[in-house]
Amino acid sequence: MQAAALAFGRFVFRYRDYLAPLVLVVGVFTMPPVAFADFEVWDLGLDLLGVMVTLAGQALRVVVIGLAYIKRGGRQKTIAADRLVCEGVFAHSRNPLYLANFLIICGLLLIWNSPWAYGIILPAFAVALLSIVRAEEEFLSRRFGAEYETYCARVPRFLPRLRGFQRTLAQFDFDWRRVVRKEYGTTFALVSVILMLLVLEKLHWDGLQATAMRVRIAATLWLLSAGLWAGARWAKKSRWIDSA
Repeated sequence: MQAAALAFGRFVFRYRDYLAPLVLVVGVFTMPPVAFADFEVWDLGLDLLGVMVTLAGQALRVVVIGLAYIKRGGRQKTIAADRLVCEGVFAHSRNPLYLANFLIICGLLLIWNSPWAYGIILPAFAVALLSIVRAEEEFLSRRFGAEYETYCARVPRFLPRLRGFQRTLAQFDFDWRRVVRKEYGTTFALVSVILMLLVLEKLHWDGLQATAMRVRIAATLWLLSAGLWAGARWAKKSRWIDSA
C-alpha cells in the first residue's frame, strides 16, 4: 500500500499541471453552483470571501518565492533537489507552497459554491496534495537522511509556526524580480479563472442578458491583467528582471 501511495504521488507530481485544470473544468461543467441562502447579497459576500481566500493563497506563494525559492518542478517532471531548503518561510512550514495551493482551491470553490464540488473536488485535491507531499518526503529522506529528519522534527508539515517569523522577514531581502519571473503566469491564470467563475456563476443563475454588465467588467479586468502579463513576459524574456 505504501509503495502504491508513493507511486500515485509521483504520478500526480508529474502531471499536476494538467490534472488540476482538467479537474476544475470538469467540475464547472458537471457540478452547477447553488444560491447561498437565496439572497443575492449573501452570494456576493460568498464570492468576495472566495476571492479573498484565493488571493491569500497567492499572496502566500509570493512571500515564499520572494524570500527563498525552492525548485518544486523537479527535473523532467520527476522529484529532485540539489539541496535542502530550510530558510525563509520554509523555516516555519515544510510545505508552504502546497498550503498556498490548497487555499487557492478552497477560494475558487467558495466562488463557485457547488455542494458536489465541495464533496468531490476538495477531497480529491487534498488527497493529491498529500500524495505529492508523501512522495517528496520519501525522496528527501533518502537524499538528505538525518539532516531532513532533524528538519522535520523542528518544522511543521503544513500550518506555519509563526514564532520568529518577523525575524525571518528581517533576515532576507525580498526578491520581487524573482516573484515576477516565477509567478506572472500563475497570477494571470488565477485572475482569469476567478473572472471566469464569477461570469459563469451569474450566467447560470440569471441568463445572458442579466450577465452583460458583469461580462463587461470581467472583460475589462481581464484585458488589464493580460497587459500586465505581457509586460512581465517581455521583462523576463529581455532579462530586465533578472535578480541582482
